Amino acid sequence: MFLRVVIALQTLTLFAAPITAGLLLSAPGGRVLHSASAYAVFTVGLLHLITAILAWRPGGGSPKPILYAAGFFAAVLAQIALGIAHMTTLHVPLGALLFGLSVLQLGRAWSDRRTRVSAAA
Repeated sequence: MFLRVVIALQTLTLFAAPITAGLLLSAPGGRVLHSASAYAVFTVGLLHLITAILAWRPGGGSPKPILYAAGFFAAVLAQIALGIAHMTTLHVPLGALLFGLSVLQLGRAWSDRRTRVSAAA
């Protein structure tokens, strides 16, 4: 349950990042907002990894969510490094990829819940 909430929060923070990027280009305080959104994405990505590990241990389920969260967090770290280096030709597409992957994971997490509820009924 908590893993689904973290993935939803991750998707929301990734949705906010390009909005603040637009403010970065058009408003004087945009750099601070975009930096804050990067910190939020980093924090939620780390929380996602920790939550995936904690959700796996008690239930003894598949470690696939941990592998996904670790790979996603590595991509977030690369995204931050590219942003600091001002490599927008790679930073922007990777951001779009991260958002798409997060939406895909969110859909999987919620459809998996529905499948289990239907099977239990």
